[in-house]
Amino acid sequence: APRAVPLSLVSRLEDFEVGKIEVSGLQRVIQYRGALMPLIPFSERMELKEKGSQPVLVFSDRDRSMGLMVDSIVDIVEERINVQITSENNFGMLGSAIIHGQAMDVIDVGHFLSVAHNDWFGAKADGQFQKKGRPLKILLVDDSPFFRNMLSPMLGIAGYDVVSAQSGDEAMGMCNAGEHFDLIISDIEMPGMNGYEFAEKVKSGSCKWKDVPLVALSSHATAQDLDRGKAAGFNDYIAKFDREALLRSIASLGEAA
Repeated sequence: APRAVPLSLVSRLEDFEVGKIEVSGLQRVIQYRGALMPLIPFSERMELKEKGSQPVLVFSDRDRSMGLMVDSIVDIVEERINVQITSENNFGMLGSAIIHGQAMDVIDVGHFLSVAHNDWFGAKADGQFQKKGRPLKILLVDDSPFFRNMLSPMLGIAGYDVVSAQSGDEAMGMCNAGEHFDLIISDIEMPGMNGYEFAEKVKSGSCKWKDVPLVALSSHATAQDLDRGKAAGFNDYIAKFDREALLRSIASLGEAA
């Protein structure tokens, strides 16, 4: 059956010559833009081609990339994804949705990124919470378009109303404009105003978000990092990208808010 992936996460659609695919250790790789890029088969049952070209979805963020090998790239469509059946035990899938009039499995890109690079997210779904009969409204602050494009659909699929900002300054502009959120998720490693500084500003009382729960996302999650996050005002501190821990934290903090 066809599978779907949000196009906003895909950096490029490629067709690589099979003869140029190499093996390093137990990992298939290809020389891509001056570096070795890991290639991950979509399924363990996938029959890899012995000649010709191999279709690949390339995902990139900053200085690293990975390629997801697929049987074929069928089509590109513009359609809002509404996952109606979640996949709790089907690794690599977020769930099933009707896309272009056909039932399709929606790929969990984060799963394959972690297979390719176990430190892509720095380390290594649960129920939706509603507030007063409406979905919890979440502000996501992250300078990386890749992470914003990946986390926003994931949280939307979990049933939350997500608004994103690409910097702490942009988020503070929303605060000053009087926008309201039930919970804020912020990256720590951001240029300009970092996540700690953003949290300190939010909790300083200069805007009305002082009592809004704050969740930190970071590629560093040592005891010292957690202590610094707590001192800055974060209610929880989660390593990128522990999806289950993030959703548990949102549900817990949202219920307590």
